[in-house]
Amino acid sequence: MRILAISDIHGSYSEFNALLKKVNYRPSEDKLILMGDYVDRGLNSKGIVDQVMALKRECGAIVLKGNHDKMAYDALTGEDDKLDTHWLSNGGLYTLMSYCEADSSFFKADFGWDDYMLLKEELRQKYKHHLDFLSSLPLYHETEEHVFVHAGINPLIEDWKQQEPYDFIWIREPFYTNPVVSTNKTVIFGHTSTMDLHDSEEIWFSPQGDKIGVDGGCAYGQRLNCLEISGGKYITHFVRNGEKP
Repeated sequence: MRILAISDIHGSYSEFNALLKKVNYRPSEDKLILMGDYVDRGLNSKGIVDQVMALKRECGAIVLKGNHDKMAYDALTGEDDKLDTHWLSNGGLYTLMSYCEADSSFFKADFGWDDYMLLKEELRQKYKHHLDFLSSLPLYHETEEHVFVHAGINPLIEDWKQQEPYDFIWIREPFYTNPVVSTNKTVIFGHTSTMDLHDSEEIWFSPQGDKIGVDGGCAYGQRLNCLEISGGKYITHFVRNGEKP
């Protein structure tokens, strides 16, 4: 059985489906592992969440939580204005547009805080099932040879499974600049763009062989990567931003 690992889809509905088509995804023969960040920045977060829910329910896909999924949930279900402004300023406005089926012109014309609060209440009632889904997602998935996680594992924690939930979805430099010592398994992650890891959109393989970063920065106009694990080998696939099935 092939493993197909993808991260940081960020509402990139066309690109995600183009990538599944390119790798010839077959649910009966492949294990699809999605490593978080389904919403924000891209144009069709609602479509992606709908599809990811179906892939988990009908195809047995492994669906992990990312920091943007938590940010969206916290903002839309909470009552703290700081959570709202943090989410909206980090791509949340595009998620709002997707769920409201509106374009950017709607939000540019006299759209104020009271309007947002009304939309927020409407969304959390109408799409409670989406919010509950995002909240319920696990933080990691483990196989005999790999750990799949959105952001990484804390090198200072002896038992990585006991680290703070924050680290699973937010950690950056302390993870990817230090060797993994708490497990002998290879950690496969997203969150940090491969451009930040080795100045390339290509999947990053750490020199020590203990980490693989797959986030190709599709939400920033770059590409959506897929890591295929088959027969003990790694095969890389990608589609460009804007590519269609």
